Parts: sequence; C-alpha cells; structure tokens
Amino acid sequence: MLAKQYRLKKNKDFELTFKKGEALNGRFLFLKLRINNLEISRFGFVIGKKVSNKAVIRNKLKRQLREIIRNNLSNIKSGFDIIIIVKPGIVDRDCREVEEEAMELLGRAGLI
Repeated sequence: MLAKQYRLKKNKDFELTFKKGEALNGRFLFLKLRINNLEISRFGFVIGKKVSNKAVIRNKLKRQLREIIRNNLSNIKSGFDIIIIVKPGIVDRDCREVEEEAMELLGRAGLI
C-alpha cells in the first residue's frame, strides 16, 4: 500500500493540480502534474463511473495503480503532485500493461 504521505488527500490540492498542472495523454491513462515544492511527490487517482459502474472494479484498479507507484517510488523524481486519471479502456488490460502505460507516461513527463 502507498503510504499516506505520498497521497493527495485535500480537495484544494486536486483542484490546483487540475487547474495549473501540465497534462499528458496515454491510451488508457491521463496524467496531470504540478510542482509542489515539497521533498516528496504525492499521487492522486481518479476513476470515474464511465470506467465501470461497479465499485469493486474501480477500487481494484486504484489498488493496482497505488501498488505500481509504490514499487517504482524510488525511481520517480520528488517535488510533484501527480494525478492519474483512468480512461474506460483499462478494464480489459492486465496489470503488466497498466504498469507499462503508467511508466511510459511518467517517463514522457520527465519524472523517471
């Protein structure tokens, strides 16, 4: 599980990142990032009902993404707020494909 210090929790942080952050688009993930002037990077995950009406599936995807970030946290630059938004096509993908897409987006953002 991703430690709480690495998670975006406050609505204000989400709003600032959405409004002032840079955007990167992938096949089934979308990334918003903003400099936070902290010693760590914080992550937020957004999975809407368009991805799946079932909360079980949405929560499973969130857990997978948190685990991917936790496993690669040492490779990710610090000092950013990052929001990962999931697109509907992800439900049919396996965990390995999701990890490849996430790492490719973080690489394009210059965070790895």
